[in-house]
Amino acid sequence: MTTFQTSDGLTLYFEDDGQGLPLLCLPGLTRTTRDFQYVTPHLPPCRLIKMDYRGRGQSQWDKNWQNYALPIEIRDVMELMDHLSLSSVAILGTSRGGLNAMGLAAAAPDRLIGAALNDVGPELDPAGLAGIMTYLGKRPAAKTHQDVAAALPHVLKGFEGVRPERWMQEAQTHFVETDDGLDITYDPRLRNAVEAGGDMPDLWPFFDALAGKPLALLRGAGSDLLSAETARKMQDRRPDMIYAEVPGRGHVPFLDEPDAVMALHAWMERMT
Repeated sequence: MTTFQTSDGLTLYFEDDGQGLPLLCLPGLTRTTRDFQYVTPHLPPCRLIKMDYRGRGQSQWDKNWQNYALPIEIRDVMELMDHLSLSSVAILGTSRGGLNAMGLAAAAPDRLIGAALNDVGPELDPAGLAGIMTYLGKRPAAKTHQDVAAALPHVLKGFEGVRPERWMQEAQTHFVETDDGLDITYDPRLRNAVEAGGDMPDLWPFFDALAGKPLALLRGAGSDLLSAETARKMQDRRPDMIYAEVPGRGHVPFLDEPDAVMALHAWMERMT
């Protein structure tokens, strides 16, 4: 297990494989490095780095849940980069990971080569945020992976034509079996941090901080977090942005869909 220690003493998990363009994959709010298991075989050769945020996956939980915040996560990203002696990276960010990419662009622009945002932007749809709060920090009612896999097609909005074996893989990715049912793969106090965060600040300046850097946006056609209107605004601000709307997907695309893979390849070509 590969880890590094943050400046405030937490042990965080990461993976580092390959050579070439350093591509750092940052997962969603409650997700882990396994978020990128589907896209990994489809990426061009690169130095692929994946990280579990503090309190998620194989990383240590923070005694102070208030540290589950974007500025701290951005600091953790930079400290991982320092640990790996990387002056800059490209970031593929799913949801929360995309927010962290924008935050890094604003805080330390020289450390970001480019960004690919998976179903996230500077405006988040309240309906999608409300949906996240229905499950955030809670153990699932389902008792087995089979139960979760059967429920996911009915619970997740915007997904069409997903094979049953993919839903089973998703269930096994995001929940662990225990003696008394399934449990989540992150510190449940993450909910406290989100609730204490208050209203989202104006993120358009963070998006604008990506100016001059290769940029891609992937949007699930049925997403309830990134609206089509916000995606259009992002395109208006960045006409050079590579854009793919992934059919049959909500929040978030799995990233191995043909449209997503094509967009990621085009984006990475701009940085090599």
